[in-house]
Amino acid sequence: MIRSVLGDIAPADLGVCDAHDHLFLRSPRLPGQELDSPVAATEELKAFRRVGGRSVVQWTPHGMGRRAGLLPELSRATGVRLVAATGLHQSVHYSQQLLDRLHADDLAALFVRELTEGIGESGVRAGLIKVAGGFHGLDAHARWTMTAAAEAHHATGAPIAVHLELGTGALDVLDLLCGDCDVPPHRVVLGHLNRSPDLTGHLQAAESGAYLALDGPSRSHHATDWRMPDAMRSLADAGFGDRLLLGGDTTTAGAQSVHGGPGMPHLLRRVRPRLGLAVGEELVEQILTVNPGRAFGVDWDRDLGSPHPVLH
Repeated sequence: MIRSVLGDIAPADLGVCDAHDHLFLRSPRLPGQELDSPVAATEELKAFRRVGGRSVVQWTPHGMGRRAGLLPELSRATGVRLVAATGLHQSVHYSQQLLDRLHADDLAALFVRELTEGIGESGVRAGLIKVAGGFHGLDAHARWTMTAAAEAHHATGAPIAVHLELGTGALDVLDLLCGDCDVPPHRVVLGHLNRSPDLTGHLQAAESGAYLALDGPSRSHHATDWRMPDAMRSLADAGFGDRLLLGGDTTTAGAQSVHGGPGMPHLLRRVRPRLGLAVGEELVEQILTVNPGRAFGVDWDRDLGSPHPVLH
């Protein structure tokens, strides 16, 4: 099942899915560009829905302005399924005070609580764990958060989605999560691979069994985005079409379509037809509808044994 903000749903109910995006996000690294407007979030989802979008997986983790309590009403009002995240980003996105508090607590327990009980007092449960690597490596913060994510995965089965800095460090991430921490590779989603157009590295990551998210077409300053269709075709030709995911990763207010940017609709208005020319419409449909259900679907009651509502 997919753990949406309105309850658990069947993977097939995701429909056309933006597998990595953001409705709300705040970071000291992006001053003045915060995603914190419920009105803008509503209009962005409506615009996405109008071009055929049916679900969005939000990768905004703990401490970055998720506004989880607003997500259920946004989902109801727009008809778009939403999946929230727990986890922790790179240390640069947090105050030292918050990091000190988290280090004093049990980080894995926090992740498990947000996956099974709810985020804060909202009652909204997360459906994935988001963590982040560094540029061509893993610092102590990344190793701490990924180890906690692995513990939370083993307790719940939740998938672990990984921000790869400029698309690098995928093999280091897999060595830690899958090698040292015994997370099954198919429970790992590697994000931003299109930002490092290294086909050999992509193939090595795919051979592990992990899911590969080529996301960020809303980021007009990423010069590698024009290579994404070729990367998708190469991976599909190598037999990894069932491991590919596509997302928009809208992280600033200026990138939203409601503020004149490409935003979430761009994924289906412009990226989808371009990918269709590269890999064929059938595979694009699989990437947008079938693969996200496999990547984010979990047997949530496997270990916990507690009944949860199932929505149809």
